[in-house]
Amino acid sequence: MRGDTKSGKRNTELGIRNTESEERKTENVMMSGEMVLNPKIRIENVSYAYNGVLALKDITLDVPACAITVFLGPAGGGKTTLLRLINRLNDLVENTQMRGRILLDGQDIYAPEVDVPSLRRRVGMVFALPLPLPGTIRENVLYGPKLAGIKERTRLEEILVRSLQQAALWDEVKDRLDDPANRLSGGQQQRLCIARSLALEPEVLLLDEPTSGLDPISTAKVEESLYQLKRSYTIVLVPHSVQQAARVADYAAFFLMGELVEHQPGKALFTAPRDKRTEDYVTGRFG
Repeated sequence: MRGDTKSGKRNTELGIRNTESEERKTENVMMSGEMVLNPKIRIENVSYAYNGVLALKDITLDVPACAITVFLGPAGGGKTTLLRLINRLNDLVENTQMRGRILLDGQDIYAPEVDVPSLRRRVGMVFALPLPLPGTIRENVLYGPKLAGIKERTRLEEILVRSLQQAALWDEVKDRLDDPANRLSGGQQQRLCIARSLALEPEVLLLDEPTSGLDPISTAKVEESLYQLKRSYTIVLVPHSVQQAARVADYAAFFLMGELVEHQPGKALFTAPRDKRTEDYVTGRFG
């Protein structure tokens, strides 16, 4: 288990014991699904604890490139925790510990030499609540590129148009780019946040219930943008409903109380789940 940078406590002090799974070769084993050849993200035997309480328990999972992988399950299953670990948003959370590895293109993202700001440019994240920055639509999209040192006007204009087109927002805002972003509807603000992430050209896009507060029409537009985006990006989505998961998932992973119960191609998981708990959840018997 990695040490807590705040407290320096050992694994045993948080009640997290070493298990046989730490010894196995994950290249040859995946208990709840097939291993992926050259995955974009590989999660190896990851456990994570808050204040000694395990939120994730020995998760092994591959995320393929240029596909939508859905993390689904009831609240408290560990989905958002794992999402946050993939771009190290929990680094400053105190009294936590992690064991295992998360690899991006084969590199351990928790290795000492990893530059975290560079990692977060490669792995963008969009949250459930749309949070446009103060300022115009244009300023929101170009905030990241300008911060990264891009100054050429032509290049910035290319980024602006590309990002808004990829987020399926361009046609709705192209004539009012200098209007305040907070005048957009909720669905438009969420797509603006997606565009803001895409402006930095990340390789991976993490989405935590991005349509939970949106109406059906706005939800459909966001989902349609995901179908286009997966051609170029690796997408990991925590959906707001089982129905949404079934609509968009190329691959699906079912989490329950910190455990990965099952991981399959999306169609297989929703039509022929291997585990009774998965079947009960996707058919609405609990949740």
